[in-house]
Amino acid sequence: MAKHFLSIADLTRDEIEDVLDLAIELKEKQKRGEAEPILKGKTLAMVFQKPSARTRISFEVGMFQLGGHALYLAPTDIGVGTREAVKDIARVLSRYNDGIMARLFGHEDIIEMAEYAAVPVINGLTDLLHPCQVMADVLTILEHRKTLENLKVAFVGDGNNLAHSWLNFASRYPMNLVLAIPEGYDPDADVLKNARDAGISEIEIYRDPKKAVKDADVIYTDVWASMGQEAEAAKRKIDFKNFQVNDDLMASARKDTYVMHCLPAHRGEEITDSVIESQNSIVFDEAENRLHAQKAVMVRLMA
Repeated sequence: MAKHFLSIADLTRDEIEDVLDLAIELKEKQKRGEAEPILKGKTLAMVFQKPSARTRISFEVGMFQLGGHALYLAPTDIGVGTREAVKDIARVLSRYNDGIMARLFGHEDIIEMAEYAAVPVINGLTDLLHPCQVMADVLTILEHRKTLENLKVAFVGDGNNLAHSWLNFASRYPMNLVLAIPEGYDPDADVLKNARDAGISEIEIYRDPKKAVKDADVIYTDVWASMGQEAEAAKRKIDFKNFQVNDDLMASARKDTYVMHCLPAHRGEEITDSVIESQNSIVFDEAENRLHAQKAVMVRLMA
């Protein structure tokens, strides 16, 4: 496996499958109460420029379960690129820790951090990508479908960092990825081109979400305005109003189609309460699997 985990595109298909297999193994052992102190005595520095509940909790609990320790560094503790240069932060944290997880705004900052760090760097999220989330998503789909073969995912909403990481996955693993996105909110052109150029997945963009979800195994959605886009929230509510995952949209999908959301959910906006609480929802299994997928990533990078 590569030294760092900045993008799913950093991994080969075999490496993706290896991480998923390890995540399943670690999850089963944890459920049985079997200790697995693979990272005993090791520390992970967690750098947060963007706050998060699930990212902090899952990495901190994961390191504890693996026998190590995670150190939370809030935005006020380290001013990434403001109080201190990214390359300096990377080199200093490398002297104290065995790994770095960073949740940042600019993707260029995580690239620079990895360039100067002497220890593995894990992308906990940037404005461009959210690879840990999609690894947890794929793990969840595998648990419920028992296979990733002939997978169709309909991503409904903004062409954001999650859409980009799904495109990265589609560049490594064959699938049908349909993006139902309003005009003007398409994913990054380079990320989309790279995924299509890989030539292993069928990738489509639709303006009609009802057509997009037809025969989908999974309907996936996320907030319409991500962190840092608050000023656009009112306009986005108007532009995305026909892209809500609701009972009407679900009626255009199969009865057994799963629904996923990375959380936090704005109930009544991108998804309705009735859908997120329905029997089709695997949202909370997905949230739990952040822990297990990230433990597997940390073991492969830091053990």
